[in-house]
This record gives sequence, structure tokens and C-alpha cells, in this order.
Amino acid sequence: MCVTVEIILLGLVALFVGLRLYAVLGKRTGHEQQPVTRLETVPGPDPRATVPDAAPGRVEDSGLVYEEHAAGGIRAIVSADSSFDVARFLEGAQAAYRMILEAFWQGDRETLEELVGEDVRQSFFDAIAEREAAGHKLENRLVAIERAIIEDARLDGRTASIVVRFDADIAAITRNEAGDVVAGSMTDAVETHDVWTFRRALGSRDPNWLLVETDEA
Repeated sequence: MCVTVEIILLGLVALFVGLRLYAVLGKRTGHEQQPVTRLETVPGPDPRATVPDAAPGRVEDSGLVYEEHAAGGIRAIVSADSSFDVARFLEGAQAAYRMILEAFWQGDRETLEELVGEDVRQSFFDAIAEREAAGHKLENRLVAIERAIIEDARLDGRTASIVVRFDADIAAITRNEAGDVVAGSMTDAVETHDVWTFRRALGSRDPNWLLVETDEA
């Protein structure tokens, strides 16, 4: 009889321990595989470089969002450059979006030289020159970047290209030489949807991704 009681008690103890382990470790669902991108913590975002809820056709992991068809290109870039990190790239792309817009609005050609490829740079410079000739000055403000999503990624040889869509709110005013407002309002932010392509030669000593193409979504 004592042996039977001991067996029952040992069984209850084992059951209790098993339940505690289950509570701590959780139940495996079969979806614990690693994503195709490197997600480890990095020393901080590239100073030259708000993500929505997951939606059908998009992949989300730890706050990283990219269109499903971009996964192959991302995988190719990661395989070719082990230092590439999607989280860091998206942080850098968001910072670059803000820096490039502000440089364009302020007519800061020097900053644009560092961040923008030749074709886009010339378009920006032409627009700045036209604005200056008309005596106009922009007082624009990037209110918020609502989301930044990788729409496409590809690797051609050692050249990586990543297409990012930015959904942002921008308040804009244009003033003439007399300082009068000729267009826009700082109280009403306008929703903008920009699709920018960034490019970089993998292995290059320059860590910056250049903006090489702009479009509207």
C-alpha cells in the first residue's frame, strides 16, 4: 500500500513539473523557423539610411515588413553580404528619406550630392534652380513617416537594389520673394506615397545606399 501511494505521489510531482515546463517554454506550433533576414541587434542605425500591421501578401517578423515577392531578393543580398541587416537598412532608409527631402526643400545641393545618384540628383538640381529663378522658397515639414515597406529587392552581380515605399504626412508652404504664401498650408498635412529605389555595390568601402530612382505609388 505504501509503495502504491509513493508511486502516485511521484506521478503527481512529475505531472506538476511537466505543466510548469509547458507554461514557461510554451507550445511549439511549427512556425518557429528563422526568417530570411538577419535580425540580430546592431550597433545602431546608419545615419544615412513605422511599420504597419501585417497584411496579406506581406511578411512580418519582429516589426520588419516587406512584400512577399521581395523575399528572394533579400535572401540573395544576405547571402552575398553577411553584414546586410534588414532592420538597419529600413532605419537608414527612413533617415535618408527625411534627409533627402529636407535637403531638396532647402536647396542643399551638397547634401544631395552625397545621398542621391546622378540621374535623380540632376532632376532635383533642375527643380531647385527653377524654384530659385522664380523667387520661391519652400517651408515644408515632414510630419510623420507612417510606414516604410520593402516592395522589391534584387541583386545584379554585386549591385544590390532595394525598392522602398514610404507613406508619409507632409505639411508644405511655398512663399514668394515678398514672403507671401502662394501655395500650401502648414496646418493641413498632405498624405504622400513615394516609391524610392536605393542601390549599393556590395563590398564597397562606402556603406551608404544611394537614391537612384523616385516614383509615386
